[in-house]
Amino acid sequence: MHIKRQFIFLCFGLFILTTTSCAQIFDNKKEFTRQDSLRGSLNSYRSGWDVLHYDLTVTPDYTAKSITGKIDITYADKNGGHTMQIDLQEPMIIDSIFQEENSISFKKEGNVYWVFVRDSMAKQKVLLGKKNLLIYFHGTPRAAKNAPWDGGWIWKRDEQNRPWMSVAVQGLGASAWYPCKDHQSDEPDSGARLTINVPDSLVAVANGKLISKTINNAIASYTWEVKNPINNYNLIPYIGKYVNFTETYKGEGGNLTCSYWVLDYNVEKAKKQFGQALMTITAFEYWFGTFPWYEDDFKLVEAPHLGMEHQSAVAYGNKFENGYLGSDLSGTGIGKMWDFIIVHEVGHEWFGNNITSKDIADMWVHEGFTSYSEVLFTEYHFGKNAANQYVQGIRKNIQNDAPIIGVYGVQKEGSGDMYYKGSNMLHTIRQVIANDSVFRSILRGLNKNFYHQTVTTKQIEEYISEKSKIDFSTVFDQYLRRKNIPELLLEHDKKGVRFKWNNVVEGFAMPVKLTNGIWLQPTTVWQELKMENASISSITVDPNFYIRIKKEAKKG
Repeated sequence: MHIKRQFIFLCFGLFILTTTSCAQIFDNKKEFTRQDSLRGSLNSYRSGWDVLHYDLTVTPDYTAKSITGKIDITYADKNGGHTMQIDLQEPMIIDSIFQEENSISFKKEGNVYWVFVRDSMAKQKVLLGKKNLLIYFHGTPRAAKNAPWDGGWIWKRDEQNRPWMSVAVQGLGASAWYPCKDHQSDEPDSGARLTINVPDSLVAVANGKLISKTINNAIASYTWEVKNPINNYNLIPYIGKYVNFTETYKGEGGNLTCSYWVLDYNVEKAKKQFGQALMTITAFEYWFGTFPWYEDDFKLVEAPHLGMEHQSAVAYGNKFENGYLGSDLSGTGIGKMWDFIIVHEVGHEWFGNNITSKDIADMWVHEGFTSYSEVLFTEYHFGKNAANQYVQGIRKNIQNDAPIIGVYGVQKEGSGDMYYKGSNMLHTIRQVIANDSVFRSILRGLNKNFYHQTVTTKQIEEYISEKSKIDFSTVFDQYLRRKNIPELLLEHDKKGVRFKWNNVVEGFAMPVKLTNGIWLQPTTVWQELKMENASISSITVDPNFYIRIKKEAKKG
């Protein structure tokens, strides 16, 4: 084993030296390894080919907690590559690989398989263009310890002691259970197909539309198909004693089939609670634009974990009650007026699924906007005052422990503040824009301009600044790339108030509004505003701005 790993390191170590040092890099005492770089970066063995389609078949063994499967990867060969990097995490195993019925050789290095396509096809003419790679695999995939946060395959039993299975692998990665190019920047352009083989006493549900069901020797095969690009971690099976009911939503894109899959004993609860699904889609089509997956339908699927944004097949496990497992994350009472999992996970259909970050370090693009979608849902259905109370309430959950943006190229996301702090940053930007029509047009424009695309933080930042005609570059730097929020220093006497920003990035000059309607234009240099007979208590900042305020009386 040691000799084999050393050989591969010598053969393929050179490209890592040009991107991420093999001597390892550090971030807040976190040590990143070569495996982290292989997983999180784009090297020539990844960038030389583009995924067009996944056709995945999986057969789970509930008793053994194992799976067998095959995947046909259709890809565009962009440079006639000699070697391809295929990701499959241990302890899963690739058994064999074929191209045009020719056996392809490969070597394993940790969670990566080096696939020697040209060597194995030496007698064939090397042509660029559309190709296929058929991979057979098996193994015992990592079992989820606390899905969806500590994810993997989920092997549970329902209340009637029947098998109930699914997968949740955001962050961990799809390569935890099937071979793929496990990098968020490359989604299959033409979608994916997932065939699930299960005992005919169970039902298998997945993304997109059901295109076939067959039964042979007591084994039912369900094939589901997604027509549109999909994140690797979103391609998910749900297996259990499911029943289905549907309704039609008449939205911006026409008629959308909304399909609900729940365990047979929860149908009545679901019919009552899932009425919020159409409320959610209605609100988000108003704010974000057309639901992105009309071709693939919309589904809520009862899951053996709390919930996840699995594209066109949203996982739901919130026990058919409002709030977050019955609690209110804002502490205001507003959060118990709606089902957190329905609202939050459906919001991801726009931010996370329609618009996807290329690198997991930019995961705030998913979670910050989607956390803010909770605020916008509340505003649409319950009014702006309720929305403002909610967004201010969730601030108590912000830690300000580390930057929201993580480390690029090593599969490292940033602080969990990407949720609540990301939401409050967007709310603050909205106050600075001070025009809700413009703000709404930006949200809709993002989903139109970056429709079905993967993006970087910089693209999102530049779009917002361009469309608002306000340079928010230092605002993004402060809230995303530093852990501390800006501090507004206020000093006053009987004649007026002095003010400036403290603990901010260079050039930070975000305006803020006082509750009396006066706008301040602070910089890092003291400025003065005449406010005769003003008391310290009368100088208050609009609480919709997420900043820290420090007040002092003038000295001397």
